[in-house]
Amino acid sequence: MSTKILGLRTVGYKVSDLTAAKKWYTEAFETEPYFDEPFYVGFNIAGYELGLMPDEAVNGDNVISYWGVENIESEYYRMLDLGAAEHEAPHGVGGDIAVASVKDPWGNIIGLIYNPHFKL
Repeated sequence: MSTKILGLRTVGYKVSDLTAAKKWYTEAFETEPYFDEPFYVGFNIAGYELGLMPDEAVNGDNVISYWGVENIESEYYRMLDLGAAEHEAPHGVGGDIAVASVKDPWGNIIGLIYNPHFKL
């Protein structure tokens, strides 16, 4: 089966405070933004785009994307320590694959996935 969908490229999160969000995401993903403008802040996370867009009317629960991690437990709790709120605790979803999710300080959901079968 062939598909034109090439995989995750960009995940955009709307935030009410772009300056605070930029600081939080820099710490949470341990990466400085490569693009930093008042209308968009972009991070390159292992070849994928994480974008922050200012929006005063954020509602949060409308986006979930899973970001790969090597240790789902430690990353989940590290994000909670940075001020994220629990959304879904780490749990297995079949075989050795596990997922979890947190809500950032603006209500956006950040999904985490440990999947040793997916390699770039």
